[in-house]
Amino acid sequence: MTTTMQISPRTAAIPVHAAWGAAAGLVGGIGMGIWMSVSKPMTDTAMMTMVAGLLGSTNTFAGWLIHLAIATLAGITFGALLGQYALRLAPAAALGLVYGAVWWTVGALWIMPANMGMPVFEWNAVTRSSLGAHLVFGLLAGVTFAAIAQAAGKPRTGPAGG
Repeated sequence: MTTTMQISPRTAAIPVHAAWGAAAGLVGGIGMGIWMSVSKPMTDTAMMTMVAGLLGSTNTFAGWLIHLAIATLAGITFGALLGQYALRLAPAAALGLVYGAVWWTVGALWIMPANMGMPVFEWNAVTRSSLGAHLVFGLLAGVTFAAIAQAAGKPRTGPAGG
């Protein structure tokens, strides 16, 4: 006995959007990571070193690895949850900025400080700089997602296209 299962086009697009989101998250993560590497809101401590502290390290390379893993996960989530709304540039940029602000609220204001024994939901030089970094992430991730979606939607031309 054979069973046929029908999946809506919207549901079928989720894995594709998640893959595009992974790439967009990496692009956003690199931009955010550059911001965090040069930003030193606590006199002589780069924010990337603080990220390394999530795993008990002070190594900048470890901070980058942790950061890019989180950025990839955030990008996958962006694609899976919001991808259908982020197929064009303007909505993708706006959604990306909001998404970056949400990650800032959840990650930088709550999870990270709680994990490191610091006060949560505190407004200071670190959280101000982190807000900028998260907005850079969201904007780059959203714009990159839309660019990938638009590139994927264009018909291919050339020798292989016939």
